[in-house]
Amino acid sequence: METSKEKFEVIFCIVNAGYSETVMDAAREAGVRGGTVIRAMGTANKEAEEKFHIYVQPEKEIVMILVAQKIKDNVLHAIYRASGLNTAGQGIAFSVPVQSVVGTDKKKADPEVLKNNPNTAENTEEEKQVAPDPAQKEIKEDEQ
Repeated sequence: METSKEKFEVIFCIVNAGYSETVMDAAREAGVRGGTVIRAMGTANKEAEEKFHIYVQPEKEIVMILVAQKIKDNVLHAIYRASGLNTAGQGIAFSVPVQSVVGTDKKKADPEVLKNNPNTAENTEEEKQVAPDPAQKEIKEDEQ
């Protein structure tokens, strides 16, 4: 499988629980198609709260977004405007360079990999029967 020649970075944005959609809305307006949200728990202490004059909500969400390097700064600034430290989301955002990426363009995917993947839409029902989805097997067993 060929790796992408385009340069990418991953943006991490840590916000109070319930604000990941605010982050994604801002990111989408800056050209992003999607992201991944991970639920997390913050560990800041009272000293940090006093120093930064903020209350730290322990429940957090981490939004991870893979972006082309050329739009990274625009996305970071859009996210910070929508959910930075001075907002209810109290978010911080940073980016990390990504060494290599595969899977960003299905059109360029290896045809043999797609053909042998039972979950690929292009496969016929007969091909899917060769390697059935394990979850479907459990459902059929439960129905009996």
